[in-house]
Amino acid sequence: MRVLSWLNALVVGLLVLAAGSYAIYNSDWFQKKYLYPFPYQNLVYQYSLEHNLDPFLVAGVIRTESKFIPQAVSPKGALGLMQIMPETGQWLAGQIGRQDFLVQDLTDPETNIAFGTWYLASLKREFEDNEVLALAAYNGGRGNVRQWMRQYGWDMSFQDIRQIPFRETREYVAKVLHNKRRYQELYGQ
Repeated sequence: MRVLSWLNALVVGLLVLAAGSYAIYNSDWFQKKYLYPFPYQNLVYQYSLEHNLDPFLVAGVIRTESKFIPQAVSPKGALGLMQIMPETGQWLAGQIGRQDFLVQDLTDPETNIAFGTWYLASLKREFEDNEVLALAAYNGGRGNVRQWMRQYGWDMSFQDIRQIPFRETREYVAKVLHNKRRYQELYGQ
C-alpha cells in the first residue's frame, strides 16, 4: 500500500512538473529569452524602416540564417547575421557606394544588416512585394526564381511554398515566414 501511494505521489509530481515546464516553455519570457531573442533590434528597425521592410521579416531572415550570431560563416562561405556571400557583399558595396568595404566587414552587425536589408528590399521590389518569391531569391538566387516562374507559369501572386523545386529553398522560405510570425507575436505590440 505504501508503494502505491508513493507511486501516486510520484506520478502527480511528474505531471505537475511537466505542466509547469510546458507553461514556462510556452511563456513569452522564455520564448524571447531562449528561442526568439532579438539582439540588434535597433539596427534591424533602423535599416528595415530605411528600406521599407517589415522588421519582423528581417528578424526572421536573421534567425534563420545565423541565429543572430554576427561571426556566423556558412559552409558555402556566406558571412554574418544575414549570411551574405563575399561576392554579393562586394556588389552591394558598389550599389550602396561604400568604397572602403572589406569582406570582413560582413561580420560587423551594422554593415551586415545595412547590406542585407538593402538586398532584400531590392528583391522585394523586383518581385513586386511578394515575400515568398523575394525570400526564395534571397536563398536560391533571383535567376533560379525567374527560371521557375517561366518554367512553372508562376506570376507575381505566387504563394505556394510547396511548389518551390529546391528543397533547401522551400524549407528556408517556410522557416523565415514561421520565424517572422513568431517575432510579430512576441515583439509586435
